[in-house]
Amino acid sequence: MAIVAFVVGAAMGTPGSPEKAAANRFAEAWQAKNFAAMYAELNDASRAKVTPKQFAAAYREARDIATMRGVVAEPAEGARSEGGETIVPVPLRIRTVAFGTVEEGLDLPWSEGGIDWASNLVFPGLGRGEKLEAETELAPRAAILAADGTALAEGPALEREHPMGSAAIDVTGEVGEASAEEAPRLAAHGFPPETPVGISGLEKAFNQRLAGKPGGKLLAVAGGAGKGAKGRVLAESAPRAGAPVKTTIDPHLQETAVAALAGRAGGVAVLDAKNGDVRALAGQAFSAPQPPGSTFKIITTVAALQKNLVKLNDEFEITNGINVGGRFIENANGEYCGGTFLEAFAESCNADFLPLGPQIGNAKLVETAEAFGFNAPPTLYSPAIVKEVEPAESTIPTEIGEEVDLAVSAIGQGEVLATPLQMASVAQTIANDGVRMPTSIVYAKNLKPTMKPVRVMSKKVADQLTELMTGVVTEGTGTAGAIAAGQVAAKTGTAELGQVVESEEGVEETGEEEGEPQHKKDAWFSAYATVEKPKLAVGVLLIEAEAAGGEVAAPIASQVLSAAYE
Repeated sequence: MAIVAFVVGAAMGTPGSPEKAAANRFAEAWQAKNFAAMYAELNDASRAKVTPKQFAAAYREARDIATMRGVVAEPAEGARSEGGETIVPVPLRIRTVAFGTVEEGLDLPWSEGGIDWASNLVFPGLGRGEKLEAETELAPRAAILAADGTALAEGPALEREHPMGSAAIDVTGEVGEASAEEAPRLAAHGFPPETPVGISGLEKAFNQRLAGKPGGKLLAVAGGAGKGAKGRVLAESAPRAGAPVKTTIDPHLQETAVAALAGRAGGVAVLDAKNGDVRALAGQAFSAPQPPGSTFKIITTVAALQKNLVKLNDEFEITNGINVGGRFIENANGEYCGGTFLEAFAESCNADFLPLGPQIGNAKLVETAEAFGFNAPPTLYSPAIVKEVEPAESTIPTEIGEEVDLAVSAIGQGEVLATPLQMASVAQTIANDGVRMPTSIVYAKNLKPTMKPVRVMSKKVADQLTELMTGVVTEGTGTAGAIAAGQVAAKTGTAELGQVVESEEGVEETGEEEGEPQHKKDAWFSAYATVEKPKLAVGVLLIEAEAAGGEVAAPIASQVLSAAYE
């Protein structure tokens, strides 16, 4: 025990060597990123020259410049006298992202009962009056590729090229200057604040992979020297090139989707009907959740069929609306509709769907929506990447509210929000006999989502939905979504967003004002084709559209689905 105590005392400092004990405590605190404990080891003269805040800021700045990832301190060595000072060497091993591992001793001056601190002690190897600087060398940025190897984005970060033109940018995103909020995350990966980085799309999601690993020189520069002055090299490493990202995107479908959207506000998402892989993304395909309107009736119908609340041949009264929870809600445009449930679905008759919300109940409606992927991030890439980029979720309140709230939620209004990607996934689930697949946009196993297939409904219920959705295109609100190659199964949607009133100055306002109010609306179409042999699923959204989903969103889907069979 005496021997062990002696060894520990020798390592950590003994009452007979206060300078060594102080040096060990200082190094251990640095290793633990405890700047307050480090500051406590300074002598009075040093504390008079630098405040705790300035002290911590100096070490954080050095950490960012050096791209430090960790400090490992060895026990302090024996003190020596140098120039009238007592110096205590502490061996350090500092891991950096951009410059490799630096193994260097830090010479800590000790006097008057504490460490005689100076700014050069923020990094080993700096001499008195020297400061830390870095010359970062970026690696060549790797390409983003389509499924067939076509380059969607390539070239240096500052001169990124898109061989397919603007059609690819909706998928790849762009490279630009990082925001101030992103600077700490970039610094952790070795990139200085001014580094061009992915700011949207796949360029952002896979920025670290595409950018590779930076290299360069870590320098000790004389304090009075200007920016960029030459200095002593403390550490050096070569940059490591980034790795390309191969996507599941079909170039022809991507160009078609972008052309069909034609620059309008909204989005188009195209999925493989069987495995769920993303084949095209145009506009705000997964970034701007909106009320899905009557496309949500697919989900409501699944829940109702599973609870045996309705059969396809059930008859409903022909009416222009219905009273739910003390509120009379009209059908779209006040038209009369009803008949069998097949007919009601084809004509998107609100009066027949509104009562289903309360009958299904809060728990079952939310449970069914979540089985389709609501209230969870989209499964485009691995969970780690999803967490970093935080793509928008399609959502439904877990506690919807009163009877009328359940009713309007059942027709995709109220607080229900969805993206075209989500509604394409809903159609894909129906096409795949009731099994929802991850919507991966990449092929590499380590980049793909880890989600397993989810059985949302039985094949029988999926077949019933296909029959209902087929009626929408053959004789209902979605006839404009038909294609020559075969039968399309679909659901239209038109979500009311509020009123628009034009003032005397011609400026649009919202609210109850004089003049003829017009309702703003989102136009939707969720579909798959063909029923005979499912190939693609598609979700289309036009924000603040000029007409209903069956009129303006359905033709976009028809154009995209037709392109798959050319």
